[in-house]
Amino acid sequence: MSAKTSKQHQLLLLSMAVALALTACKREDAAPTDTKPAAAALTLDERKLPPVGRFVIGDLDTTKNACSDFGGYVNGKWLAANEIPGDRTSWGAFSMLDERSTAVQRQLAEQAAADANADGVKKIVGDLWSTGMDEARINAQGIAPIKDRLAAIDALADGNAVADYLRTSFAKGEGFLFNFGADPDFKNSSMNIGSAFQGGLGLPDKNYYFDADKQDKLAAYEAHIAKVLELSGVAAEDAAGQAKDVIAFETRLAKVSKSEEELSRDVSLYYNPVSPTEADKLAPNFPWTKFFESQGVAIPTMFSLAIPAFHQEVSTMLADVPVEQWKSYLRFHTVDGASPYLSDAFVQQNYEFYGKTLFGQKEIKQRWKRVLDTIEGKTGEALGQMYVQVAFPAESKARMQQLVQNLRDALKVRIENLAWMSADTKAKALEKWASFTPKIGYPDKWRDWTGLSTSRDSYIENVLAANEFNYKWKLGKIGNPVDKTEWLLSPQTVNAYYDPQKNEIVFPAAILQPPFFDPNADDAINYGGIGAVIGHEMIHGYDDQGSRFGPTGNFENWWSDADAKGFKERTDRLVKQFNSYRATPELNVNGKLTLGENIADLGGVATAYDALQRASKDQADPMIDGLSRNQRFFINWATVWRTKLTPESLKVLVATNPHAPPNFRAVAPPSNMPNFAAAFSCRPGDPMVRQGEHQVVLW
Repeated sequence: MSAKTSKQHQLLLLSMAVALALTACKREDAAPTDTKPAAAALTLDERKLPPVGRFVIGDLDTTKNACSDFGGYVNGKWLAANEIPGDRTSWGAFSMLDERSTAVQRQLAEQAAADANADGVKKIVGDLWSTGMDEARINAQGIAPIKDRLAAIDALADGNAVADYLRTSFAKGEGFLFNFGADPDFKNSSMNIGSAFQGGLGLPDKNYYFDADKQDKLAAYEAHIAKVLELSGVAAEDAAGQAKDVIAFETRLAKVSKSEEELSRDVSLYYNPVSPTEADKLAPNFPWTKFFESQGVAIPTMFSLAIPAFHQEVSTMLADVPVEQWKSYLRFHTVDGASPYLSDAFVQQNYEFYGKTLFGQKEIKQRWKRVLDTIEGKTGEALGQMYVQVAFPAESKARMQQLVQNLRDALKVRIENLAWMSADTKAKALEKWASFTPKIGYPDKWRDWTGLSTSRDSYIENVLAANEFNYKWKLGKIGNPVDKTEWLLSPQTVNAYYDPQKNEIVFPAAILQPPFFDPNADDAINYGGIGAVIGHEMIHGYDDQGSRFGPTGNFENWWSDADAKGFKERTDRLVKQFNSYRATPELNVNGKLTLGENIADLGGVATAYDALQRASKDQADPMIDGLSRNQRFFINWATVWRTKLTPESLKVLVATNPHAPPNFRAVAPPSNMPNFAAAFSCRPGDPMVRQGEHQVVLW
């Protein structure tokens, strides 16, 4: 199994994504090729699903003033009445929908496992579910399924042998130290190239190895390493020494790694085109020509070796780090990566550190939820083909298509009316607007899982088979055109994203439920929910990093110098605004780290508000529950972000996440909008009213 690697590579693939999602209904054509009985049809029992978290009038705390404490007014009562479930680190609109999606997935996985005639994606899901739920067999197997890997590590004699082992592990989809796969070329977004990126750290960010306020987590991580090594068969005293070696090893990697803040605010760090010969000179102890050969990939004329100083250091470490220290690092990460799929002792230790210590999770998830997490992570789109057959009505997709078009129209008008942007840059912005591609619900073309062989014999063997299959699938993209039909999220994921290299906005099926989207609700609720999400994803094309990509998805500068300077002046004010928010008495929000998402929130809410006004033009205000249309719009935006977090998870979020804490996302965009002040009759000086230099207007 591989070491835990930087999540920023995934963020590039989801490229400036926000947490939101949607789905649609499509059925596979069944064309039996033999006389095998047909698989049973999938069904869904709605009675077994948890409720959704739609806004109701009783949620409002009318003892609070919307103009001074909008978050408390909308969400205070709900937050006081709801606790974080023991197996979660946060609870709110997103997690409630995730619980619902998970409950749907459980029914589907159980049906797949019980179907003796299942084939295709249904067999894959059924095999993973059946073996994952077989706790007795997993416990009986213990660490045996990975003993061959540990033996291979024990046999390593020197740095050359370590380099060979790294290449061999990558070829099996179990890469250590760095990420490698296929990504669109920044300069030619229609073609995929090989792409290598930093990794190798077990903690969420490089700063965990150096910052004084994170030393308790570093010490806990060291203790975790020692415990995992003990579980793998290393004597306690030796395990403690090896744990120190692993910390020293990772600290050295951390020194040459980029932080989450650096990566989130400079997307160019992801791209460093080099020839294999140039890469060999940079990293002579880990020649990239040999790496490509070992992966079965034709040696390219160019690939991206991002964060070159990191790869240079890995090469140096192959020469000067003692082989025993390498073996400690590889042994720990092999066992640690496999722990979720091994016997109970490994699973529990994995939870104790990554769940409880890092994020404050009070109890481990039930096995069935953990198995579904595995299915989602390894074969998510296979399960997605089943999910959309039962969980996404066609009328929801039609309604969403209309909402997307209305948001597009509103955004065009906003761009056309920008007072701070010149005509030439505005024309480029509109060219990019015209080329936006929306995707709703589920892919038009499902991924082909032919060649992935699973069985009812071993959970971890199924996981390892999926790892290798997925890795080789990614390698197969190198040197080939980008498939624009592919999705980066499965339909059952409660999320949404913008991909700058495809210039597309994507809304998986699972997010198209209350409070985001409700086909039975009034327009104000839907525009304040999914409408603002749609706007958010569109604005990501114009945030501080998305705006560095042109209409075709190429990395290019389409801004005049004066407009770029004016944009920077405005975004600097937004950074300052968020820097002033206190997540805890000791911890402020990082306005620079969260800038892209804050730009998208501000522009997304403003665009959705305009779209609502256009959609309701000449219509009488329905005044539902005594609230005006515009009040309900802003109220549902805040409802979307009602979330409780454990203190530990809040600290990790502030340190590493490009999204600000949810309570600030609820109030920040409305506080910059005069429309909010008008809707709630706020006055100058009220906390929710920003004026002059304190008010930020971007898109």
